[in-house]
Amino acid sequence: MGPILNVVFPIFAIMAAGYAAGRFRLLGKESSEALNRFVYFIALPALFFVSMARVSLAEVFNLPFLGAYGGGAVATFLIAVAVAKFAFPNRLGALGLAGLSAIFSNTGYMGIPLLMLAFGEAGMLPAIISTILNGAVIMAFGIVLLELDVHQGKSGLVVLRNVLRGVVRSPLVLSAVAGLLVSGLGIPLPQALGTFCDLLGAAAGPCALFAIGLFMVGKSPTAGMTEVSWLVFLKLLVQPLITWALAYHVFTMEPVWAAGALVQSALPTGALVFVLAQQYGIYVQRSTAVIMASTVLSLVTLSALFVYLGIG
Repeated sequence: MGPILNVVFPIFAIMAAGYAAGRFRLLGKESSEALNRFVYFIALPALFFVSMARVSLAEVFNLPFLGAYGGGAVATFLIAVAVAKFAFPNRLGALGLAGLSAIFSNTGYMGIPLLMLAFGEAGMLPAIISTILNGAVIMAFGIVLLELDVHQGKSGLVVLRNVLRGVVRSPLVLSAVAGLLVSGLGIPLPQALGTFCDLLGAAAGPCALFAIGLFMVGKSPTAGMTEVSWLVFLKLLVQPLITWALAYHVFTMEPVWAAGALVQSALPTGALVFVLAQQYGIYVQRSTAVIMASTVLSLVTLSALFVYLGIG
């Protein structure tokens, strides 16, 4: 549990620091929104671009790994949305964000150090690929659902046009596509540009986590606890179980890749779900509660998983 605590504690501590800054009025509510906009429009695009540009397309398309990790995410998302449709009825955007809260792993800021801890350099590539899948595919899908929600009630062609426009204009999608193009065309990344993106990208995680803490000031941590508990259950137990079945009993891959898919699926919900929710003003409190609760509880579930995998 010690090494995992060293990864989990700083993440939760940054959220707690944000809460303390808001609670003692060092920063106001508008600061959370400003930090969120910085993350969404500046820091994350820099991170997405440089991450995509540095990984070859051949490395990204590891089909068994994508099938196991992606299959676990898709199945869990469908379960989350199907149950929420009847048990926690809400608008389309909220249902989509509930699904994202149940599957969007904190692969970048927890997955990479944990896989490096477990497998050394061999664990780096599975961590990076799952992070790319999260940023380039899962996040883009979430944006599509939110754009559909925003433009409901209009004619089909108008909705389609507005959704495509919203997705194409998204800084997250644009930066990911630009990075993939640079990688696919074999364009060398200038060192100065890479350093610039690294510096900005490094701020994305801490700023998003700090903004989460700020947002929670004055909010009830127990609001919607039944729904939050269900989503945390899906994230920390159901998604890893489905991924385990796919990685070890359906697809054939090297042990480090199978274990990598399992560990990444078992991570708590990533802060980018909050960033997206606050950007669109939908499902913010629930997604924030899922992030915080799953982060704390993952200390136990990840420790148990590492024991199961014989890591320690």
